[in-house]
Amino acid sequence: MTKQEKVEIVEFLKSEFNQSNAIIVCDYKGIKTKQLEDLRDKSRALGVKVQIIKNKLAKIAMNEAGLPNNQLKDTNIFIWGEDQIALSKVVCKFASDNKDQFTLKFGYFDKELVDVKHIETISKLPSKDELIGMLLSVWTAPARYFVTGLDNLRKQREEQ
Repeated sequence: MTKQEKVEIVEFLKSEFNQSNAIIVCDYKGIKTKQLEDLRDKSRALGVKVQIIKNKLAKIAMNEAGLPNNQLKDTNIFIWGEDQIALSKVVCKFASDNKDQFTLKFGYFDKELVDVKHIETISKLPSKDELIGMLLSVWTAPARYFVTGLDNLRKQREEQ
């Protein structure tokens, strides 16, 4: 890889890291290519990006993006996106399916360093769509109860 290619990769990663709200770094040692492709496919559907990056290039891009310093050792795969909950759900589900080969190391949520426990906790929260559904259910409850009451009143009057 030429120096110019490395500079381009660092610039690309810097802009990606600046635009994303969540980044998770995992160890993928021993995982098969087919499994990684499965992770990429599931991630792509949610707007999440997955890339294996050389540690030195990743460290430079992270420093330039203003992310707190962290040790990058061994094999690392970077997974990032806009939605912290969706990202956490995908990564934690994949990690639980591939326990021996895929482990979470750390992450950045809103440019702050978070540990594995925090990522797992976020993955258990309802997704954005589920939260919107809950909110709509609460908002429409008075109207549903009113309509049900009117229907019951109509049935009661028909019986008399």
